[in-house]
Amino acid sequence: MAVSSDKNTASIFRSGFVAIMGKPNVGKSTLLNTITGQKIAIVTSRPQTTRNRIMGVKNVPNGQIVLFDTPGIHAPLHTLGRFILKTSMDTVSEVELIYLVVNPASPDEDDISVINMLKDVKKVLFLVVNKIDMLRDKSALLCVIDAYRKFLNFEEIIPVSAKSGSGVDVLISESLRYLPEGPRYYPDEVVTDVFERFMASETIREKLMDYTHDEIPHSIAVDVVRWQEKKSGLISISANILVEKPTQKGIIIGKNGRTLKAAGTKARKEIEDIVGARVYLDLFIKVKKNWRKDVSALKDLGFK
Repeated sequence: MAVSSDKNTASIFRSGFVAIMGKPNVGKSTLLNTITGQKIAIVTSRPQTTRNRIMGVKNVPNGQIVLFDTPGIHAPLHTLGRFILKTSMDTVSEVELIYLVVNPASPDEDDISVINMLKDVKKVLFLVVNKIDMLRDKSALLCVIDAYRKFLNFEEIIPVSAKSGSGVDVLISESLRYLPEGPRYYPDEVVTDVFERFMASETIREKLMDYTHDEIPHSIAVDVVRWQEKKSGLISISANILVEKPTQKGIIIGKNGRTLKAAGTKARKEIEDIVGARVYLDLFIKVKKNWRKDVSALKDLGFK
């Protein structure tokens, strides 16, 4: 629970950078979206959904919090996994504050792996216990907190439900207490530095993940190859969907093309909300064997 502090943030403007970290599927992207009040990062029930660092900005009268949603930390199984792990750990050096986001349960091996990576990090550290709406009683929450206190010294321990928003206001106000006095890094109207083209590709990937089987989602990449704004106001988008096997291509297409059509329709409607215009969406599926292990292919897809 948040500990009261004598630090006064009311009279000065505070700003800084926060990393949202944790193992896959603890709700980091949902938390970013809830804090900023907009859908910036894609959210699915599949673990390891986030592959890139996603930035979001939260503006309040007396401060600005710049948040980075990082990919879930896990043992890399291929070159893509190593890119993703590096993205998460590189972010640590750029922030003043880290949220370690966890599920409302005692730490498992994956949680402990993240904890070990953070043990020697000299940053302010919050424990954010997410999904508290899943707990039946407060005593269970206290057991979770006690279990994590054995591993790290947390400046604050804040229970939240990223889905409902419970506790998020407390998390924001407590974060400002630990951020330094500083400038407004981004204008009020800026919520993210993610370009519409990237958000479109992520939206397509999100819908495909929702519609495909367990063996498919993490073999999917989406590359927007054409973005054309016509005089009529229509935005015409073409995107390649990369998979690793011909059988995966068939699963994505589905019987009589139903799976691809359903995912494409949902993606198009959401992209229209993002860009504020009518969208024509053309999707093509390409088989690229072992693209997750191909450094050249990963660089072409924007992984650094």
